[in-house]
Amino acid sequence: MNFDLNKKTLREVNQHLQNVDRKKNTRKFEILNPQGQHAICAGLKDEINVTVKGHTGYYCAGMNQKATITVHGNVGTGVAENMMSGKIVVKGNASQSAGATGHGGALIIEGDASSRCGISMKGIDIVVKGSVGHMSAFMAQKGNLVVMGDADADLGDSIYEAKIFVKGKVKSLGADCVEKKMDKKNIDELTKLFKNLGIKEDPKKFKRYGSSRNLYNFKIDNVGAYWRWKKILKSLKHFQALQ
Repeated sequence: MNFDLNKKTLREVNQHLQNVDRKKNTRKFEILNPQGQHAICAGLKDEINVTVKGHTGYYCAGMNQKATITVHGNVGTGVAENMMSGKIVVKGNASQSAGATGHGGALIIEGDASSRCGISMKGIDIVVKGSVGHMSAFMAQKGNLVVMGDADADLGDSIYEAKIFVKGKVKSLGADCVEKKMDKKNIDELTKLFKNLGIKEDPKKFKRYGSSRNLYNFKIDNVGAYWRWKKILKSLKHFQALQ
């Protein structure tokens, strides 16, 4: 079933996809002429398959549950934000904050992802076949961020229990993020993830990064790890003084 956004409003299309009649056999949909509109396929909650033919704006496929969504183009800020389950594939590049606060499911970006990819992720699996921008996996709590290209500065800043796997180069690590041993358990986990997502890659070529846990509780001996937050607070005080 096709929806042409030159002929129907986005509200009409999203409402139809959010309320699919389970008694009907139509489970595959195609959206034409998205033209960068925001919140396309937001809030889907059924096992349907949606193909978007073109570029999308902000928050495409946000809050997704169960649905499989494929975008044949680039996506704007916050693709798959707060995703719960299902699978989202981006055939192009993704702007900043891809997969932000995602709780589950899988987000596959076949191009590059901009800054803060996986920010505050809470269980989602994010695979970027290209490179990621600065501060990716910032405050990431749970899940996996897999990068087949390079990672820009401050990777994993203030990370919790999420895991980061990078095949390429890492410009720098953020506060409390360190390189960790890529042992058999991690290789097996990554092998299983690649198999489930139909990705052919050698897990042994990746390096693993995670939390050193120095920021979990304040200790005076770890005061050096707080430099970024001190800098942010100083900037906020300066901004408030200008008001």
